[in-house]
Amino acid sequence: MTLRSDRWVRGDDEVALDSRVALRMGGAPVRSDGGRPLIGIANSASDLNPCNQPLADLVGPLREGVEAAGGIALEFPTMSLGEDLMKPTAMLYRNLLAMELEESLRSQPLDGVVVLAACDKSVPGALMGAFSTNLPCLLVVSGPRPVARFEGRPVGTGTDLWRAWDERRSGVLGDERWRELEAALSLGKGTCNTMGTASSMGAIAEALGLAWPGSTTVPAGDPRHVEIARLVGERIVALVSSGASATSQVTPSAVRNAATLLCALGGSTNAVIHLTAMAGRLGHPVALETFDTLSRAVPVIVDLEPTGAGLMEDLDRAGGVPSVLGALGDVLDGDVVLADGRTTREVQGRAPAPRAPVRRTDDPVDAGGAFRVVRGNLAPDGAVIKRSAATAELLNHRGPAVVMRGYDEMIERSATGGEVAEDAVLVLSGVGPVGGPGMPEWGMIPIPAPLLARGVRDLVRVTDARMSGTSFGTVYLHVAPEAAVGGALGLVRDGDVIHADADAGVLEVELSDAELAERAGSRPPAPESGRGYVSLYRRHVTQAPSGCDFDFLALEAGRVPRLEEPVVGRS
Repeated sequence: MTLRSDRWVRGDDEVALDSRVALRMGGAPVRSDGGRPLIGIANSASDLNPCNQPLADLVGPLREGVEAAGGIALEFPTMSLGEDLMKPTAMLYRNLLAMELEESLRSQPLDGVVVLAACDKSVPGALMGAFSTNLPCLLVVSGPRPVARFEGRPVGTGTDLWRAWDERRSGVLGDERWRELEAALSLGKGTCNTMGTASSMGAIAEALGLAWPGSTTVPAGDPRHVEIARLVGERIVALVSSGASATSQVTPSAVRNAATLLCALGGSTNAVIHLTAMAGRLGHPVALETFDTLSRAVPVIVDLEPTGAGLMEDLDRAGGVPSVLGALGDVLDGDVVLADGRTTREVQGRAPAPRAPVRRTDDPVDAGGAFRVVRGNLAPDGAVIKRSAATAELLNHRGPAVVMRGYDEMIERSATGGEVAEDAVLVLSGVGPVGGPGMPEWGMIPIPAPLLARGVRDLVRVTDARMSGTSFGTVYLHVAPEAAVGGALGLVRDGDVIHADADAGVLEVELSDAELAERAGSRPPAPESGRGYVSLYRRHVTQAPSGCDFDFLALEAGRVPRLEEPVVGRS
């Protein structure tokens, strides 16, 4: 077996000798004839990211698995993209993580990689980088955090905080109870315990064949993670030894299975962007309409917040992602190979029968499906709504626009309210991929305080931003093209009538083309590019329907990622 790493370590010249010395100094027992797969452990554990902190405890068993299978494990750090503390948004740095990992793998003697990641953008960012090298890769996640209890009730991460914040803003939740909620939420590490973005990306990774079946719902700190890490370590060596590659692991059928699973879960709208970007790195383009088509055919069958009522621990007890795969049956391509080497069909055959929170497809949580894609003069390239987490009565709505441009104006108008009618459409523009920058999760625009006080809990909202996967409401997101690159959303003014019909696929402002063209002549200037990485990001990021990747990194359809090998000589 010839290994990529042999180019560094095999031979008797000074370069090979120096490579072996460097590896041995770090504890890696390499030989002059090579032959043992060198496996990277890309570790994103960080004290600044509580979602990823538990990953530090899994390096040891992962290393044991690699070495038991005859490989050599080499741990190295990666950026840790934590959703809570990185501002303006971790999404701004997803592509930077992808570039970092791609270059770390390309430039060093590694034959395969196991990614340790968990929080929302950590998973797609790292996998995008690994995909671009076409090296075999697997994923280990930390798992959902413990469930807090507040006033005797379980609290779902994110989802129930947003509800509590509305109650506080409306005067229902006082200072003491607000502090008690904070104390309740500060109880442990791990990812959001709702069907947010981290949970959605973990499930997607299982369907793609990158995460061990059943692993991504296991709670953080659960002893099962230790055995899973060992098994993953053994498996990555087997993949390297068999000549596997990212493109042989993740096929177009696997991508479609993952998109189907996302719809069945009622998963995060962010995962629509991430899966599109990940597949784009492999030359497997995913059209935005795919998520609409699948959602109309595949109902939501998992009753988890924010679409439903349960939490991730409930899904784990019901059998995890394999139980959902089983419930979907022939909707999925059963020949797709999963991370443990079994086919999807084989995993389905061993999955438990559906039980709460998993339902059968003929007894769904939401027969209408998870997502809709809408178009019109406000979003000629498309926008997305999470239909299953919206208010049914607002899915076909016409109302006057209340326009906010940027975060500060959004906060100001939500606090004062002004004359906002109960049929208003809240519009937030200028906060997309370029405008944000990074397309922050500001799309769940706060309901103006005066309306909250009257009991209003949802309005139609339209934005070129994203929203948290734990969010809910009648929110049209990812409007493309965004305002900052000339999109019509930036031309909307207070009082303009907006018509949004999710099921009909319509999002439009009731203005003539001539009026829009006239307004375009006086649009505000585009945001300054800034410096350094932010400048690069603004100049090269694509729009949401293309996954917000960089235009120089996504592949054309049908192309295979090719690792541009470095010259292995004196440094």
